[in-house]
Amino acid sequence: MRTLRAALDLLGAMSESALDKASFASLGVEGLPRLVASEFTTLSICHLASGKREVFGLPAGALNAEDRAAFDRHFHEHPLVRYHAYLGGPNTQRISDSLPLEQFRRSALYNDYYRRIRIDHAMALPIYVRDGLLVSFVLNRTRRDFTDRERALLDLMRPHLAKVYRRMSTVGRLTAREAEVLRWVAAGKSDAQIGAILRISARTVQKHLQNVYDKLGVENRTAAVNRLP
Repeated sequence: MRTLRAALDLLGAMSESALDKASFASLGVEGLPRLVASEFTTLSICHLASGKREVFGLPAGALNAEDRAAFDRHFHEHPLVRYHAYLGGPNTQRISDSLPLEQFRRSALYNDYYRRIRIDHAMALPIYVRDGLLVSFVLNRTRRDFTDRERALLDLMRPHLAKVYRRMSTVGRLTAREAEVLRWVAAGKSDAQIGAILRISARTVQKHLQNVYDKLGVENRTAAVNRLP
């Protein structure tokens, strides 16, 4: 019960305080290891077209340029990238779910990358697979693999973390004026009322709303409001 309470507390904190990519990563990287032991945890943003990865959350210098280059050399063969990005696997996944440990340790990926950073086991919690991106929290540790219970706990959190990430990302694409108009819509104001409040015409309000719909990929006010944090 304490673990579930801690998970709910973390989700609440991230929903309230994650305003951008950096704060989202920081909260997750700090909070997730309190639930599932991890020697280092990252928010990993994989750019599928280029085969490059951005990593957030590590202490400075934890991965050097050579380490990052080693990962990128094996990007497309990484079992977690393949499972989530190419096979469409939706769930939290351990490397050991894709291939046996001994087979993994014989792989070029392990010997070129994981051996050099002294990690034996990794588990990825995918939160966004779209627009050529695979965004995951990745937990790493040596010797001891992640348990079924640990994987199940993160998988319970996965849809909620994904929702926080989508909201943070989509609202971040709006201009300040578009976000302001949308928040007045959420407060139940009509176009005319919003125009009066912001001292713009109702027609201008409608133009801002159309931009909001286009950016959020929705077609009406209700759907747009539902994308707000």
